[in-house]
Amino acid sequence: MEGDDDSRYETVRSRDGRFDGVFFFAVETTGVYCRPSCPARTPHRRNTRFFATAAAAQGAGFRACRRCRPDAVPGSAEWDVRADVVGRAVRLIGDGVVDREGVGGLAARLGYSARQVQRQLTAELGAGPVALARAQRAHTARVLLQTTGLPVTEIAFAAGFSSVRQFNDTIRSVYADTPSGLRAAAPARDRAAPGGGIPLRLAHRGPYPAGPVFDLLQREALAGVEEVSGPPGRRVYRRTLRLPYGTGVVAVDEWTGRPSRSGQGSGGWLDARLLLTDPRDLTTAVRRLRRLFDLDADPYAVDERLRADPRLAPLVAARPGLRSPGTADPEELAVRLLTGRAGAERLVARYGKRLDAPCGALTHLFPEPAAIAGAEPHGTLGALTAALADGAVRLDPGADRDEAEAALLALPGMDPATVTAVRTRALGDPDAAPPGADVPDTWRPWRSYALNHLRAAGELE
Repeated sequence: MEGDDDSRYETVRSRDGRFDGVFFFAVETTGVYCRPSCPARTPHRRNTRFFATAAAAQGAGFRACRRCRPDAVPGSAEWDVRADVVGRAVRLIGDGVVDREGVGGLAARLGYSARQVQRQLTAELGAGPVALARAQRAHTARVLLQTTGLPVTEIAFAAGFSSVRQFNDTIRSVYADTPSGLRAAAPARDRAAPGGGIPLRLAHRGPYPAGPVFDLLQREALAGVEEVSGPPGRRVYRRTLRLPYGTGVVAVDEWTGRPSRSGQGSGGWLDARLLLTDPRDLTTAVRRLRRLFDLDADPYAVDERLRADPRLAPLVAARPGLRSPGTADPEELAVRLLTGRAGAERLVARYGKRLDAPCGALTHLFPEPAAIAGAEPHGTLGALTAALADGAVRLDPGADRDEAEAALLALPGMDPATVTAVRTRALGDPDAAPPGADVPDTWRPWRSYALNHLRAAGELE
């Protein structure tokens, strides 16, 4: 609607970073699309168009702004909130499903036809699954070009392109440059040190109190799989990752970077380094880290709703932007929530796969559900891991949350509190609450965040 576009234009005029990733604007006279907080001169309203996604802007023939890097913004928080087919589809595309399984595989996971998925995504986002995946591949290719020394041909296939020609055409279309030109333009700070992995800036919007997230990760860290080192405020979280094509080791810094020049509401980033055995896993690994650290959240929307409650208002004031951490591996988390830390470390020691090249104290991958189910088939643990292994319980980014909850509750011995924790962290539900909890409806759709505030204040275990 025109009125909505007028509001978006005012957001662009104020360079309001709160809306980075929520929408994009393009300038017809320059052929460039940007994030709302772009520091460049504001275009005339008559020359400005608005898009729901970067893919839609690219599909309309606009190229990414080299100044504000609109392809690197946090994702829209809407897709984490929504439980419908569009939200589930966007989460699966972000996890790389289209690149690995095609549109047919995406549709099968959602229980719809490919035509229905295409129609719904195009209607709401201005782009179908192929276009959304293409935009994601372009961003992955840029990161690899500017942070690694991999040959261009290897990068083309690592980013998910089917041919070098398709890769070259996409880079020229999206960035108005050649792959070698993008590589040459990379800032020195973005380039990987030899053997140091791929350096990343994991962007977030608004304030990000990293301390509570790292406190949680430190309490839960599993020997051999995870570690947290360093003093508070400067800690580093490291862990191993099992990924579709290989394995990875990631390190994420607690210190939050901030842009030296920023518009209203601009966020920042967490510095990370990612060491992969197969670069094709970059997109999936980044998406899983973003879910673990809840980096696509909209803290402004969450805080606005929760601070209206007298009980929560002082807690929100004390910790603005408090996040609801997720997980890098939903199936692993479900097992850990059931067994506890000591039980999970026992499983790692007995059934975890050793890394081919241990990285300091990180020596193992968490065991796959099938390995646990085969070795310990009895009891609730056996039932859970068997259900995860055979697909009776799905916890992937596109899983239906209600169906997953029902399937978990049907397992023998599975208690509702554990299932709620799985729904909150493994399935990323921002509005989950334990049965019987004193949680008013006025906290919806952010009850998970409200409970985190109570825990952070010591009012809830």
